Amino acid sequence: MLLRENPSTEALENWIIQLRREFHRYPELSFEEYETQKKILKILGELGIEARKIADTGVLASIRGTLPGPCIALRSDTDGLQVQEELTERNSDYISRHEGVMHACGHDGHMAMLLGAARLFQENRNFPGEVRLIFQPAEEIPPGGSERVIAEGGLKGVDAVMGMHVFTSHESGSVGFRPGPFMASTNRFEVTFKGKGGHISLPEKCIDPVRMTVNFINSLYSALEKQLEPDKYVIGVGRIRGGAQFNRIPDTVEILGSYRTFDRETTDIIDRIIEESLDEIVKRYAKPGDEFSGFPDYELDVLHGYPVLVNDPVFTDAVNSKLQESFPELTVYPEMGKTFAAEDFASYLQKVPGIFISLGTRNPEKKIVEINHSCTFDIDEAILITGTEIFYTVSLDFLKNPEKYLNSQNYFNPEPLRKSLKTDR
Repeated sequence: MLLRENPSTEALENWIIQLRREFHRYPELSFEEYETQKKILKILGELGIEARKIADTGVLASIRGTLPGPCIALRSDTDGLQVQEELTERNSDYISRHEGVMHACGHDGHMAMLLGAARLFQENRNFPGEVRLIFQPAEEIPPGGSERVIAEGGLKGVDAVMGMHVFTSHESGSVGFRPGPFMASTNRFEVTFKGKGGHISLPEKCIDPVRMTVNFINSLYSALEKQLEPDKYVIGVGRIRGGAQFNRIPDTVEILGSYRTFDRETTDIIDRIIEESLDEIVKRYAKPGDEFSGFPDYELDVLHGYPVLVNDPVFTDAVNSKLQESFPELTVYPEMGKTFAAEDFASYLQKVPGIFISLGTRNPEKKIVEINHSCTFDIDEAILITGTEIFYTVSLDFLKNPEKYLNSQNYFNPEPLRKSLKTDR
């Protein structure tokens, strides 16, 4: 049964909603979440939960039960986006007070749900083991804050990890996940085409990087379509920048783009095709003569960002069973399709088994339909208690029955007891 059906939990739900709205009013960009960090530390302190700073602007906290046992980490991201929020019929009370910055991806709700779960665990300490709370900065910019958290010992002593993200891709209050690859890797490419600028009336005396750019994009897309199936990747150019004068061919043009895949082989193929397409463009636009020596040319910078997010099959199967058992009225999609969205939570799953869950927030009746990163994105706040319940219920079951969630090679050995966060520093 859902906790919201118990009248005694109404205060908890209202508390979570107010936390979400407070976080939403004051979003901060990646690795600038200092005030957000202060709020989280203050709330955890009021709950009597041990916490410390991590990864500059993150928070690491621990709640220990009364018995020895395993450790599960629960993670929320904390950063906002460089988006100017627009006023809607819903958000007048909590619209962003920070010009040009917005919680347009639900991280405000993630923090509120994790704090709700923390409150439940702190008020009900009769459980084995430890719940580790990770409030992680900088999810939105590769390589992501997760790498910093891991490097600074955030996963030390952790046996499993769990995260959740709100999406408007499915109906409010439903949850979705899948065993194995679930979310894509994200890769960024930046190209600077170097031409030879000059007056637009004398194109024969110039090498036009604008035309090089257009031809490169067209040839790249065409080559990819011929060599890869469409469900293996997505690619796009998000920025083209160059030139300043209407009657002058510029010297350089910069393009910035991204591609996403579900396996390293596909990533390698795209890397190769990008370089081959660039080399072909340089050959096509080369001109004889000393005046064109060294032109055209290009610079390529590729950043392989977040890895593919892979849910542990054993852990995911156990989560599905527990949700079906504990929340029969909850709509669960245990074989949700893979998504080209990317998440640096993938780095945690490379270290310890666990799951990343998609929590639906789409509600046409409330006009909550805008996709993540939209300037009018919002959350159906009724789902916040649902996310809190899932964090709490699944984590508690894992702590009591880790053998259901871990295969033999990952199975928890209860001795020695976990060290405290103070010792781990």
